[in-house]
Amino acid sequence: MQHFFNTSVRCMLSTMLMAGCLSLSHSVVAADADDYDDSWEAFGENEDPWENANRAIFRFNDAVDRWALKPIAKGYQKITPDVVEDGIHNVFRNVGEVKNLANNVLQLKLHDAGVDTARFMFNSTFGVLGFFDVATKMGLQRNDEDFGQTLGSWGVKSGPYVVLPLFGPSTVRDTFAMYPDSYVSAYRYVNDVPVRNSVFALNVVDTRAKLLSAERLISGDKYRFIRNAYLQNREFRVMDGNVVDDF
Repeated sequence: MQHFFNTSVRCMLSTMLMAGCLSLSHSVVAADADDYDDSWEAFGENEDPWENANRAIFRFNDAVDRWALKPIAKGYQKITPDVVEDGIHNVFRNVGEVKNLANNVLQLKLHDAGVDTARFMFNSTFGVLGFFDVATKMGLQRNDEDFGQTLGSWGVKSGPYVVLPLFGPSTVRDTFAMYPDSYVSAYRYVNDVPVRNSVFALNVVDTRAKLLSAERLISGDKYRFIRNAYLQNREFRVMDGNVVDDF
């Protein structure tokens, strides 16, 4: 029974990550149907030499999301008061400041590392363990860093695009980066398995619920849209927004 629960939780995480690309596209590409032209649709073709296999895995992940995670996320959003839903989301984001801090230090972004530290301190204290995001109201904007971006800043190429079973869109570089990032995840250090799995599942469902409204951004071939949004966003993040729109 425990093994089945663990598998289900991993499945929810993966489809959440896949669906997460929908929100990423908002900050790096034009999402309106009129702007989704052939040139943007062709973006990423050279980075996707394993497209046939990736599409098969994508269909599996999409089915899991459609039949399992998405209905759960809708139910969660329906029964949870907005203030509670936002508070839970803020708590998980606050825990994520540790990963942001570690990777900003590795990238020698000392100012951003200081912001990460201040955000964590203020939100953990005045924000009641992060339930309230007081740091943003103080002008401390949240960073979003991971080891994949760190490797990119060190000059490591992303490698081919790959869709991971149960973990969604990635690249060769970002796939290998998932393991080092796990060392700055709070879940690794929670010894109580039922508690760890319950909190993990809540995080997945909460994140998926936040992405429900982003689905309207999809236009054209869903696989290509998500792939291109992911690749564009990763480049945008690795380059800290200093990219040239050349398509």
